[in-house]
Amino acid sequence: MTLRQRIGAALGSDEAVTIGAILTAIWLVLTGGFWLFGPEAEGQVSGLMRLATVLAVLLPVALIWMAVGLASAIAGLRAEAAELRLRLGQMREAAARGGVVLPAAAPLQTPRANPQPAQPRAASAPTPARASAPASDGRQTAMRFDAPASVAVDSDDLIRALNFPEGPDDVETIAALRAALKDHETSRVIRSAQDVVTLLSENGLYMDSLSPDAPRPDLWRRFAEGMRGDAMQDMAGIHDEDALALTVAMLKGDEIFRDTAHHFLRHFDLMLTRIGGHLDDTQLRRLADTRSARAFMLLGRAANVFA
Repeated sequence: MTLRQRIGAALGSDEAVTIGAILTAIWLVLTGGFWLFGPEAEGQVSGLMRLATVLAVLLPVALIWMAVGLASAIAGLRAEAAELRLRLGQMREAAARGGVVLPAAAPLQTPRANPQPAQPRAASAPTPARASAPASDGRQTAMRFDAPASVAVDSDDLIRALNFPEGPDDVETIAALRAALKDHETSRVIRSAQDVVTLLSENGLYMDSLSPDAPRPDLWRRFAEGMRGDAMQDMAGIHDEDALALTVAMLKGDEIFRDTAHHFLRHFDLMLTRIGGHLDDTQLRRLADTRSARAFMLLGRAANVFA
């Protein structure tokens, strides 16, 4: 959270506390005035009446401070939502300035052309024997070389984060997103996915409007294990011709979008390589239905990654 947002949240909380204190003081003054200047009770006051009197005095005070606590919680949620919007705006500005750099994008372009360019990448690895592997295996070997040894983020949190929060009230997904962003590699996947989904939405392509085929966990698992080729074409279950045509046009005509898309495809591919073998069928179906996975399927089919 930025300094400005922290100050805003603190000011909102202080304002609620001040209002609560004023209302409490007013209520106590009114209660005290009624007690001092009100009519005296006739006869002996029963214990039940005393209890009712105490409750009548204290319950409004309790309600006032419950409202103060609720206002403070809402201010905190608004500050977190503002922080997420600020991060998204910063990523949009970076993309607009051409600040998104495509590291080692050649492996993802190999399905379009001759797969042999993947060989120099594999040859740079410490094990010389990998250079003689098939093209698809060589590409996956190079990607595994860059991947971290372990994943520090819970799989369910990662899946929720890849679908992004529905809004400031989606507390569970916001918490999962904050947990996922703490891991460096996972953060790169999520931020690149945010870039791509944002750029697509700016051109009228919304992931929620796509209707992909029902995900097949066996295909996603085999893709995570390194299988490529025609057998993987059914994995990209998006067949919206208008969306595909627009995405192809953006890839060909917009250099910033092309670099951003390949950056995202590479890191999402790396993530699947790391965690795909550890997910069960239910988790793979949930993963395939996230907004990030829909963007991966759309871009993968447009870029001919699955062929």
